[in-house]
Amino acid sequence: MTETIPALPELPLSRTTLFDPPDALRPLQGNERVTRFSYPDGHLGWLVTGYSEARTVLADPRFSARRELQHFPIRHPMVPTEPTPAAPGSFPEMDPPDHTRYRKLLTGQFTARKMSLLAPRVEEIVTHYLDEMEKAGPSVDLLQAFAMPVPSLIICELLGVPYEERAQFQTRSAVMVNMTSTPEETAAAFRGLHQFVHELVLAKRAAPTPDLLGELAAGDELTDEELTTIGLNLLFAGHGLTANMLALGAFALIDAPEQLAALHAEPKLIDSAVEELLRYLTIVHVGPTRTALADVELGDQVVRAGETVTLSLPAANRDPARYDQPDTLDITRGSRGHLALGHGLHQCLGQELARMQMRIAYPALFERFPDIRLAVPRDQIPMRDQMAFYGVLALPVAWG
Repeated sequence: MTETIPALPELPLSRTTLFDPPDALRPLQGNERVTRFSYPDGHLGWLVTGYSEARTVLADPRFSARRELQHFPIRHPMVPTEPTPAAPGSFPEMDPPDHTRYRKLLTGQFTARKMSLLAPRVEEIVTHYLDEMEKAGPSVDLLQAFAMPVPSLIICELLGVPYEERAQFQTRSAVMVNMTSTPEETAAAFRGLHQFVHELVLAKRAAPTPDLLGELAAGDELTDEELTTIGLNLLFAGHGLTANMLALGAFALIDAPEQLAALHAEPKLIDSAVEELLRYLTIVHVGPTRTALADVELGDQVVRAGETVTLSLPAANRDPARYDQPDTLDITRGSRGHLALGHGLHQCLGQELARMQMRIAYPALFERFPDIRLAVPRDQIPMRDQMAFYGVLALPVAWG
């Protein structure tokens, strides 16, 4: 019976190697691809580390994303003691038809065509911050000088957030995703961000602007509360994911000079390189979680109705049953189909925006500074393994 399987007592997050999943997940990439997991609230659920099993969970409607059904895999001040329904507008934590209604309103804002129209502006922003780096050099913190401000400015422009307000957004969002923040710090940061976006929504109701929030505010499909929540979700995801990918991806390429040389030699590899970096790094290392609405056979186990399943995307994207030599960074690899941006109905809404920024930013950075290198030994780079997104806390680089 499944109850006799030893339960993993906690979700492994700490890493001994910079770019690889936690060592404790390694034994679970073989036969134990679906293993018992004991949640902090006492719930006995499952941890999924296999690629095919994770993909199944993300695509199967028998696994619900509804917040009130979930058990969170780590302790965090933003997680209530008792699961509660998602806030109005928080569509990633909903199932159809509620999820469908919100997603339909937003999908048109993130099409490949709209992203291509935004590309020239992204190039301008990238060039500006590279110019500023060059002036400040020959050594900077790449995270603060480039990786953070580029996507922050882009998502703020896309949503219609005033440029001068982005600093407070960055500061408060950093507190919210840090798993070591106190409950008081997290609550204060959330209240500040919520008030900021709510006031922005009210301003756009009064005087609609030609941006995402402005266009949504001009209609009557969404309440102020719904639009505020959507704005918060998009700001947080659009900034956090790409900022960490830009910094960690640059670190990985600097650390693998043969891969960087291959990209220099064949610029058309950039699309493949972006997909491989997404797979290889898989910075979302806490969840997602789903709860079974019925008994479901998953791998060699049976997940019973009501049991929560947590996916380890870093482990799934390193599954040797899916990828040959999965622990090797290979920008020529066909990495499409990875799960770094999710799969199924809840696949990342802004995935084309994230990809487009990386496709522009990486080549521009390494063309401007072809001899860029770490300014400190690699083992002295501080990593953010206690946050929702894995990445670096700082990335000192030098050139010239």
